[in-house]
Amino acid sequence: TTPNPKATDYTPGELLGCVSGGLGLQKFVEEAGHEFVVTADKDGKGCEFEQHLVDANYVISQPFYPAYLTKERIEMAPNLKAAITAGIGSDHVDLQAAIDNAVDVCEVTFCNSISVSEHVVMMILALVRNYIPSHEIAKNGGWNIADCVQRAYDVEGMKVGTVAAGRIGLAVLKRMHPFDCDLHYCDRHRLSREIEEQYNLTYWDDWKKMVKELDVVTLNCPLHAETEHMVNAETIKLFKCGAYLVNTARGKLCDRDVIVKALEEGNLAGYAGDVWFPQPPPSDHAWREMPFHGMTPHTSGTTLSAQNRYAAGTREILECYFAGKPIREPYQIVTNGALAGAGVHSYTEGNATGGSEEAVGKHSH
Repeated sequence: TTPNPKATDYTPGELLGCVSGGLGLQKFVEEAGHEFVVTADKDGKGCEFEQHLVDANYVISQPFYPAYLTKERIEMAPNLKAAITAGIGSDHVDLQAAIDNAVDVCEVTFCNSISVSEHVVMMILALVRNYIPSHEIAKNGGWNIADCVQRAYDVEGMKVGTVAAGRIGLAVLKRMHPFDCDLHYCDRHRLSREIEEQYNLTYWDDWKKMVKELDVVTLNCPLHAETEHMVNAETIKLFKCGAYLVNTARGKLCDRDVIVKALEEGNLAGYAGDVWFPQPPPSDHAWREMPFHGMTPHTSGTTLSAQNRYAAGTREILECYFAGKPIREPYQIVTNGALAGAGVHSYTEGNATGGSEEAVGKHSH
């Protein structure tokens, strides 16, 4: 349901998800007697983020520009009570270390699920219709119709499937239904018969079997120890030759170099997404230059509309912690040293932060 804080100190539509915006929390946090530190300097030894961990009670991070909370960093923070994700997806936190150190982890479940699902549909259409190369031709003064359409198709009649059909995956299926696609999904929690019939969905209990049949695959599952590099050198062979792959979930679901090779060799017709690993990625990250891609920075879930919702949800979470009250169950990932709430439904114990030291965030000077 919609976040329900007692109050907010911003106007919906303001840019909140940045250093100057501070999620609209500064007045509230300081009036509650806490110091409020906002920084973009989050990567590398001795960064400003690490300097403040030693006495931090709460760490708030957006998935779009994540402050990676590794085991080493959690151990730097003896007073840390909770790692709060202003958004959805807490894989930037070493969940095993959080469990072992009794650090709560929570996120604003559903705050930007529709935002992300719209981005997925946009990227499916952009790839299948060959929109981006056609736009470049127009922008550069050209008019070669053959070059525009040589890789362009209708999405109507294509087999489109999602790996995971939670809030985002199901929203994608609902939005693709009017395009008269043949819709498929795989999830460890099967949808109701009513929903399957309403949207004419085909259920699979194994995503590796499902992708053999699909023209378009979209990944909408969380990143955790079991899903890391689920698309790898072996599983990419299962995809239908010439399939399109859209990933707005987490970059580390896919092996970076496997995706590049599949595009170069034509096994994938296109790859699009807004998630990378690490984030921000180095300027020479291979996904920036690979052929037939539709990558963007991690923007799908941080529209101004979404920022309003996850800022409100973050404030609701802080209000609960400051008052000594439990946060709502769907927001919980780890509580009192164990997976809880949405964490039980969507995550597994373990760590998916390995390699995050390669992130190239801004540094203070």
